[in-house]
Amino acid sequence: MTSALIDTIGSVAAVLTTASFVPQAWHSFRTRDVSGISLGMYSVFTVGVALWLVYGALLQSWPLIIANSITLGLAATILGMKLRFG
Repeated sequence: MTSALIDTIGSVAAVLTTASFVPQAWHSFRTRDVSGISLGMYSVFTVGVALWLVYGALLQSWPLIIANSITLGLAATILGMKLRFG
């Protein structure tokens, strides 16, 4: 498999998984309703995304770095809202 094809697959996967997260983030930002969000799940998820970001940085993989930077920002903001608004 060529490097370009691998990068394309990674980029498409990154766009899709990051885009799938946006509706939940938008709803949470707009309504400040985080009552249906599990604190434990979001805590573990946020740490996991941070580790994916580190992994992507170590590999110098831009699809991983960009997607996980965006997702980490969104997840950390929602986690902060969960901690603040409960």
